[in-house]
This record gives sequence, structure tokens and C-alpha cells, in this order.
Amino acid sequence: MSPPVRILRAGYGPRDEPDLFPDPQALSLEAGLPAALEQLAGREALVISGAGMSTASGIPDYRGPDAQPRQPMSFQEFTGSPERRAHYWSRNQIGWRNLQRAEPNAAHRSLARLEAAGAVRAVITQNIDRLHERAGSRCVIDLHGRYDRVRCMACATLIPRTVWSDRLDALNPEAAAVSADPADIDFAPDADAEVAYAGDAYRVPDCPVCGGVVKPDVVFFGESADPDDVAAAWHQTELAQALLVLGTSLTVHSARRFVRRAVRAGIPVVIVNHGQTRSDADASVKIDAQVADFLAAAEAPLSEGARGRRP
Repeated sequence: MSPPVRILRAGYGPRDEPDLFPDPQALSLEAGLPAALEQLAGREALVISGAGMSTASGIPDYRGPDAQPRQPMSFQEFTGSPERRAHYWSRNQIGWRNLQRAEPNAAHRSLARLEAAGAVRAVITQNIDRLHERAGSRCVIDLHGRYDRVRCMACATLIPRTVWSDRLDALNPEAAAVSADPADIDFAPDADAEVAYAGDAYRVPDCPVCGGVVKPDVVFFGESADPDDVAAAWHQTELAQALLVLGTSLTVHSARRFVRRAVRAGIPVVIVNHGQTRSDADASVKIDAQVADFLAAAEAPLSEGARGRRP
């Protein structure tokens, strides 16, 4: 017998132990789909997406059950040491090309169609890969930034990553030969790459406008998200009629806070993730499944429900 579905009640708030993984009543896709559709039917949902959206595109994740242990560079490391910055850029120069080669998968395309149908109002994504936009989603908040450009930390000048890549290669011809074909090199969701060449001799250009330090336009571990992106995400949360969480363990506060706000507002929260999340106890319905499998089963009924809602 399937465990009972946890239905949200008005006034139900977040647990007092936000830093603990609860013991969830997770449902299989087959058991949980009817309950999830019931919670989402006729409602315009806000989506929060994580790395589980993009694993089918060949981009690994940090925290999934099958993820390889990684120690990404922190914001404090990057800003505190020219040597660490050189180390980072020598690896990122290879890894970012793999993100550039990645293509949207069926889950990205399904969400774009659900937005067009009126079942999804916006996507808040923790991913930096821009695959939601490339799949056709129009209202996307890149909460953790985007890999395809860099930003000066002093004057905020934005530079396309392709232009920055050319400058790095020109200054480091030996490393450029290594980075020419990155297809067989292991890389991380933040475009870091596992490579042997990461010496302190790697040269990094300054900002061409002011001479300041340039960093990827992504949110490092230990760094705060862009205030404008956070404000846009809060706005979408206030307008949402339901919250659909896809492919994220919600380990970091930057995304989990929007789940808590939805719970306090009394709107349904449906979580679909392969493995536990830190908001399982707050979910109206939690399904342990791959995101693509859930969307393949849910897209048609959700689209039909959205069409029925339109005047």
C-alpha cells in the first residue's frame, strides 16, 4: 500500500530544523503522479529547477545520489588570491566549452511548452547552463548566474565568454592547445574541469575598461546571489499559484527560501527529485523520480488544465 499523500494545509509552516534532512514520505512516480496533478491542476506554477534538469544533457551535478565528490572554489578563494584565480581560469577555460556544447533535453523542452500553454508562469533555475532559455522558456531567472559571460568586479562591465576565451588563449598559447578539444575531460556544473595543466604561470587579463578583476558571471559558493535576480524571484513567488520543484536537493538557502515562502502562503508545493531534499517535510507531494520521466507523464494533463482555465 502506498504511503499517504501529504496535503498542504493553510497555515502550515516550515520545520524548525531547516538544516536536517527529514525522513520523507516520498512516492514513486506511478503512486505520486495523480496527487501531484491534483495539486497543480488549474494553477499557474512557478518552477524551481536544479542540476537534475540538466544531467540528461551530459552536465553532472554536485549532490545527486550518483554525484562524484567535488570541492568547488569558493568566492573567498577566488577573490583572495591571484594564484587561485589563475588556477581557476586555467580549468574553467576548458570546462566552459563543455557547457557550450550541451543541448537542451526533453525536460527543458517540456517546461518551455508548459509555459507556452499557461501551466508554468516562470522558472527560477539554479543552473548556469542557459538550457532553459535555449529550449524556448521565456521567463527564466538565472538565480546563480550564467556561464556565457564574465563580469568585472569593479565596474560591472559584462564581456561575452567567447571574447574572454580568446583573450585567455592569446595569453596562454600552451594551455590553449590543451583546451582545444575538451570533450573527454571531466567537468563540473560550474564549468570547472579536471585537468593536469593548472599552473600558477597561467596569465589572466584584467578588465579592459578599468583594469579590475574579472570573474565568471556566476554565483560562487560563499557568494550572494544578485539582488535584482533575488527580487525577481520573490516577485514570481508572490504571484505563483503553485510551486513545482524539479531536480534539486534544495541544500542551499538561495532557493530553499522560496519554498518556505510558498508554504507560508499556503500554496501547494510539489517536489520531484531523485533523492532527498531539505524541503521534503514541507512538500504537499514529494515524488522520488527523474525529472524527465515526471514531465513526460505530466505535460499533457497540465497543458490541458491550463487551456481549460483560459477564458
